[in-house]
Amino acid sequence: MRAWRLHELGEPLEVLRLEEVDGPEPGPGEVAIDVAAAALNFPDILLCRGQYQEKPPLPFTPGVEVAGTIAAVGPGVEGFRVHQRVLAAPSFRTGGLTERTVAAAATTYPIPDAMPMESAAALHITYQTGHIALHRRAALQAGETLLVHAGAGGVGSAAIQLGLAAGARVLATGGGPDKVAVCKKLGADVAIDYQADDFVAVVKEATDGKGADVIYDPVGGDTFDRSRKCIAFEGRILVIGFTSGRIPEAPANHVLIKNYSVVGVHWGLYNRLAPHVPHEIHDDLMRLYGEGRIDPLVSQVLPMEQAPEALAALGSRGTVGKIVVKTAP
Repeated sequence: MRAWRLHELGEPLEVLRLEEVDGPEPGPGEVAIDVAAAALNFPDILLCRGQYQEKPPLPFTPGVEVAGTIAAVGPGVEGFRVHQRVLAAPSFRTGGLTERTVAAAATTYPIPDAMPMESAAALHITYQTGHIALHRRAALQAGETLLVHAGAGGVGSAAIQLGLAAGARVLATGGGPDKVAVCKKLGADVAIDYQADDFVAVVKEATDGKGADVIYDPVGGDTFDRSRKCIAFEGRILVIGFTSGRIPEAPANHVLIKNYSVVGVHWGLYNRLAPHVPHEIHDDLMRLYGEGRIDPLVSQVLPMEQAPEALAALGSRGTVGKIVVKTAP
């Protein structure tokens, strides 16, 4: 079978190699999955660079979310069967940019027959993160104002949809007219071009000076710093990630004076410390999908051979929604 692998760390275009490898067999508590589609994420780029919190030994295959069908079930696995349609967070041992991977049964989830594999591959990480952030960490309430940064991206587009499904009023930022148009199409009540306008002023105007009750920030850096200027009384700033490249700091005196919370969101920890939570959220996401209230924004579906170029485009922040690679031959 084919798999993208890297034998040294660096930029995806420079280090990824498409190789023939032996198909993996599932161990105890694992399932083998014939991968139909793999969604690309910023952590894949960080894995290639050696900058992600997990550092698999070389050589390895990147790819942190897949959809496909179960090819084999390992010892001790119950509740899954061969040929069953699933999405999964694959093992770092085998990765997702491959024709067959292995995943722990605990991080494998059934999907309905009506869900396209491309949508299933693009749903797991971004929507799980958004659901945990908005509901479990921020306790977003119907009628509150939610500001989503980078709303046209994979993470942001999921947060817009989930915020609307929760009954919030959603404001979103995007870089340039095309991304603003994407935010509006997703249903954002107000879409702000941060390249042309000061989002702080627009948010204050749109909320009669109150500010946003919840701010969803996958960007960090200057975006986080400016978000502190438009957070409402008893507001919650959700720290999702740092795609800007700079990790900001929150002055404790400012948090105290404005009476807001800075809330960390690390979805991966739930798989280890509270594994029932992702499964409960998956059930709710499948309900929302079935009701037509969420639907992953898949902007490109590319053949497996184009994975390095697609990762480079993702890293340049020039993409919208999710990019999915079709890994089946």
